[in-house]
Amino acid sequence: MSDPTSLAAELGLPPIDQVGYVVRDLDRALETYGPIFGPFTTMDSAVEGTNYRGRESDVTLRMAFGKSGPIEIELIEWVSGDSPHKEALDAGNEGVHHVRFKVDRDIETYRSRLEEKGFSVVWSHRLPGTEIAWAYLEGPSGQGGAMVELYQNPHA
Repeated sequence: MSDPTSLAAELGLPPIDQVGYVVRDLDRALETYGPIFGPFTTMDSAVEGTNYRGRESDVTLRMAFGKSGPIEIELIEWVSGDSPHKEALDAGNEGVHHVRFKVDRDIETYRSRLEEKGFSVVWSHRLPGTEIAWAYLEGPSGQGGAMVELYQNPHA
């Protein structure tokens, strides 16, 4: 079996900095995960004009952020709009959803490198007037598992 970190190293990705969970009920999930990864901070997020599978989608999510050592734990409750979070819940896949690589710049370079390896972009967005952007990618067809998120924020 090949080294699972070799592709990340080959692509020059930094270490994973977040594991995201999709949950049906954020308040209930906080009761479960709070004692493990808390304390959590929460926020509601409404984002207009995301690109979901080639279509524009306005999305509303409830989110909470905790920690496990240096890894951020993100809990995400889908509220409205087409997104990979709704897609996961519709398929009965509550739980680990994505792992995130935070890059300071050049999200498009990393995105292209992953696409060359068979990954495809599912959901992406750039916040207007900023350098903040993200892209969720799913692995090559038939592999299943968690998505990869690239997150660009040179100020965080």
